[in-house]
Amino acid sequence: MKLNDEAEKILTERFGKDTLIALATESGGTPYVRAVNAYYEDGAFYVITHALSNKMRQLAQNPAAAIAGDWFTAHGTGINLGYIGKEENRRIAGRLKEAFASWLDNGHVDLRDENTVLLCIRLETGVLFSNGTRYDIEF
Repeated sequence: MKLNDEAEKILTERFGKDTLIALATESGGTPYVRAVNAYYEDGAFYVITHALSNKMRQLAQNPAAAIAGDWFTAHGTGINLGYIGKEENRRIAGRLKEAFASWLDNGHVDLRDENTVLLCIRLETGVLFSNGTRYDIEF
């Protein structure tokens, strides 16, 4: 089924805040998975990361990505939106800064570094479970 209002509401309630998800990528036939802080909005997860990280290098070679978190799994495409400070990233960067406020200024991330980029995982298909109901979703 296409993403409906009920499933979108559940996704936003669960993941429309600082959320730890598993992000899987592939390189040379080998799968890689790591935990990342992410924020969900409108059919995509957003991550603040370093442009030269392994995940970004792997997604540059093969943009296929998979995520898993809190009774939800999905496949999609990883898109490097570029430097977090770019004008076109202002709106989503503001949302992420608000969602990640509890740890963003702890020294791990340098928002002035042009290698600090936004990763968008644009979802394509997913399976969501909530209160005994399974939602097979196309985004």
